[in-house]
Amino acid sequence: MTVADVAKAAQVSKAQAARALGNYGAVSDDVRERVLAAAEALSYRPNELARSMNTGKSHTIGVVVGDIENPHFGLATRGITDAAKKAGYNVILVNTDEDRAAEVEAVRILLDKRVDGLIVAPASSVDTAHLQQVHQSGRPLVFIDRTGGDLDVETLAVDMAKISLEATQHLLEAGHRRIAFISTLRTDAPYKPGMTLDSSQIEDRLEGMQRAFLAAGLPFPEDLVRLNAGDAESIRSITRDVLRGPERATAVVASDGLIALSVVEAIQELGLSIPGDVSFLMYDDFPWTRLTTPPLTVIAQPVYNMGVAAAKALIRQMEGLPPAAPAQFTATLVRRGSVGPCPDLQEPVAAGRTVAAP
Repeated sequence: MTVADVAKAAQVSKAQAARALGNYGAVSDDVRERVLAAAEALSYRPNELARSMNTGKSHTIGVVVGDIENPHFGLATRGITDAAKKAGYNVILVNTDEDRAAEVEAVRILLDKRVDGLIVAPASSVDTAHLQQVHQSGRPLVFIDRTGGDLDVETLAVDMAKISLEATQHLLEAGHRRIAFISTLRTDAPYKPGMTLDSSQIEDRLEGMQRAFLAAGLPFPEDLVRLNAGDAESIRSITRDVLRGPERATAVVASDGLIALSVVEAIQELGLSIPGDVSFLMYDDFPWTRLTTPPLTVIAQPVYNMGVAAAKALIRQMEGLPPAAPAQFTATLVRRGSVGPCPDLQEPVAAGRTVAAP
């Protein structure tokens, strides 16, 4: 059904029907009622693409994230969609698998679809030329979870260096000196302090860890920073590697919930107990982390609220409103039972004590 069909059924001109359906221009109440009644009877649906070309507005937000399988991004996206829906906007979500080339293509496609604005969790906080072009074009843009380098774009994220410092101090106070950090971040070479990392989040977390070791006057165990943890098997392999040998890790920090599941599984396979043989800490707090034995110590982030705030910030831009006061988000170290005293590495690891899987 087209506008012409509705106009014919309502016995008005096509121009009158278009004004009544688009709610613009002058049209009498009688004509409006007849047109809307005809549209309902004919099950007319407007051509949103044509409407966006006429009005310059699609009432659609594009959201680009690295991994929708990661509950962190799922929760953030839920916050975005809830806030967008209340404001009358729809959301188009694109997953990039943390690949910059895929992100460039995703941004291009969303702009071709005439989204009114973009919310992006940049795959790279270093190589952001495509996002710089979006920003310079004047298209509303907001970052969530990570920064876009030096781009002056409103960013909704937690101060990761601060909470990482606190979490590392917690482990150091328990006597741990060999603390492993496992992340999926892709790099071309093994980690070295000071190297440029694509993710501002991971860079800040490692900065916080190093600051904690420096403040304690202790050497930072850079050999236990393991990046490029791809699929579940590679995560388990890395975990087994850092937990073996005389210089093994006595504590493991997982950078997200997906990594945490595979780390816990690998600890089980080795017959080790948490926290008797190895302490464990992870980023993000999900219901299953309270159901393990023992419950897991986590760094809880207000992820849903960050999503809501990102949508509201973008909508203000899209509607030409001045920015609100910068939103401040704070992560919290939730101390449960998975962090304990550092074990004596001179004694053989006790076998057969396992941690229950979630």
